[in-house]
Amino acid sequence: MRIGLAASLQHGSPEEWAGNMKRLGCGSVVFPVDSSSPEEIIAGYEAAAREAGLRIAEVGVWRNAVSLSEQERNEAMDYSIRQLRLADRLGAACCVNVIGSLGERWDGAYAENFTKNAWDRAVRMIQEVIDTAKPEHTFFTIEPMPWMYPTGPEEYLRLLEDVNRERFAVHMDVINMINTPERYFFPEKFVEHCFALLGDRIKSCHIKDIRLGQEFTFRLEECACGEGTFCLERYAQLANQADPEMPMIIEHLHTDQEYLQSLAYVKKRLALYL
Repeated sequence: MRIGLAASLQHGSPEEWAGNMKRLGCGSVVFPVDSSSPEEIIAGYEAAAREAGLRIAEVGVWRNAVSLSEQERNEAMDYSIRQLRLADRLGAACCVNVIGSLGERWDGAYAENFTKNAWDRAVRMIQEVIDTAKPEHTFFTIEPMPWMYPTGPEEYLRLLEDVNRERFAVHMDVINMINTPERYFFPEKFVEHCFALLGDRIKSCHIKDIRLGQEFTFRLEECACGEGTFCLERYAQLANQADPEMPMIIEHLHTDQEYLQSLAYVKKRLALYL
């Protein structure tokens, strides 16, 4: 697998960015600028990653392309298409977004997110993004979430079938799908099930940890690798089996120092798979 960071860390040039990542032992990166950046900036980061031998794991969208607001939805669709085209130009492993919500907050938790309307809007959105961008060298993917589709591997498999596009694939964030006591207390069984159903379609992974709060009710908290109870070794082993070049991206930390500490921990703990 190729470990990477969701953060670009402090840097002054594309060459410094890529050099820092390589020296830290990263093999994959999240592309640090978007499709609205000047051509010379995009080309500079593209060339720097290539020179350093870094695999571009993800081009992110992170907009609500199923929004009930027509303006927000249209703007997010346009951005999704531009980001997918950028990912295709770069030969990135994937372009990734979440489905989005049918409420005020773009990534918020609402009952409406689990309706037939939400599912149908999601399918049409993904199809339109792919059909308009027409990628040839990358894949459009959806990150699973606890409170919007897909919340588990069966839902993701159904989404793949309903979208029915060759360039639609899987972004694996297994922690986001740990939302029941069974999945939390028996994580190896759950992650094995995820890879059994989806492994040949997975293009990039997020790696982090999860822990259970002791207060009532059942409260799960995402945390840095090593601060929870997740079976990181089994996750890495299965990712490696699915693709020896699989990007594994550390995310959702707050400072460069936290990213550096987490990277050092993951490299030491999962050295067998790097």
